[in-house]
Amino acid sequence: MSLFGQAAASSSANTTGDISKDVALTAPPEDGISDLKFSPQSEHLAVASWDKKVRIYEINAQGGSEGKALFEHEQPVLSCCWSKDGTKVVGAGADKAARMMDLSSGNTTTAQQVAAHDAPIRCARFVDIPQQNTQMLVTGSWDKTIKYWDLRQATPVASVSCQERVYSMDVVNTLLVVATADRYINIINLNDPAKFYKTIQSPLKWQTRVVTCFNDGSGFAVGSVEGRCAIQYVEEKDSSANFSFKCHRAQQTGVGNTNTNVFSVNAISFHPQHGTFSTAGSDGTFHFWDKDAKHRLKGYPEVGGPITATDFSRQGNIFAYSVSYDWSKGYSANTPQLANKVMLHAVTGDECKPRPKTGGRK
Repeated sequence: MSLFGQAAASSSANTTGDISKDVALTAPPEDGISDLKFSPQSEHLAVASWDKKVRIYEINAQGGSEGKALFEHEQPVLSCCWSKDGTKVVGAGADKAARMMDLSSGNTTTAQQVAAHDAPIRCARFVDIPQQNTQMLVTGSWDKTIKYWDLRQATPVASVSCQERVYSMDVVNTLLVVATADRYINIINLNDPAKFYKTIQSPLKWQTRVVTCFNDGSGFAVGSVEGRCAIQYVEEKDSSANFSFKCHRAQQTGVGNTNTNVFSVNAISFHPQHGTFSTAGSDGTFHFWDKDAKHRLKGYPEVGGPITATDFSRQGNIFAYSVSYDWSKGYSANTPQLANKVMLHAVTGDECKPRPKTGGRK
């Protein structure tokens, strides 16, 4: 079933979005952008980059931005995240370390190391473990482990071995989803965080690029390098609602040419209020979707380069996306001429609102 793909193929005036008023972030990173995350408590945006830095910006109501803090790693930064109270920012990356800046201390330039692995750390997320009185950090690495860290201690509280290198990870409530190489997806119930609740093979046949949890923690979306997205529920009783669809594909031009260019799905973000979601890819486009109606809400023109990361602000009124090289063609293709920027898109009107339910739709 590919209802989304059909919708994407038939673009019309009312499903084509406008990016002409999108605002560029002031003083963006100097190299490829790997991750970006909005604060859950304020209008601040953290941006991680291959230039070995994590930058924190303040965003105003007009879309203006100002750098407020910055800290450095020893190697490229691959992930960043915020604590639930919005006072701490963590970066993790190729130096095999996670580093944390405590913004409440007034510090704006240095971070302390809070986690270590035997290989680069691909993902970091703050988690709430039931029965624990403090937020913990979970890190996922190319050393094929995830580790839980109490930030008051120098050693991990627990380490869980995965089948392969960790490629993507997300958490909502007590649901932690860990995607690895070889298309494994491990589902962890944080009531029992040291073991896998369930392990599945990705419903998509090609390498996993991203996993992102639904807002209610009942499931997750998966994006692959082969221009597909899958909607996957955790529990077997909901499996009839699982489906996948094609996206981020472009028909080649020329008389009689039936070939299609296929692009990686690099980022998936869920709107905090509406539960609709975005996909963004190496084709340089982003789209908003309604998973329950299996319908594309809006598609947007090409932005001038691959989109590598996305996020909605806490109120869902700003959609941030980074435009930079995605490393899909190796080191030699990363030239100074490539775009390298973060754009802020104001979410207005019904752009992200789900389709109204009709009498015939359950």
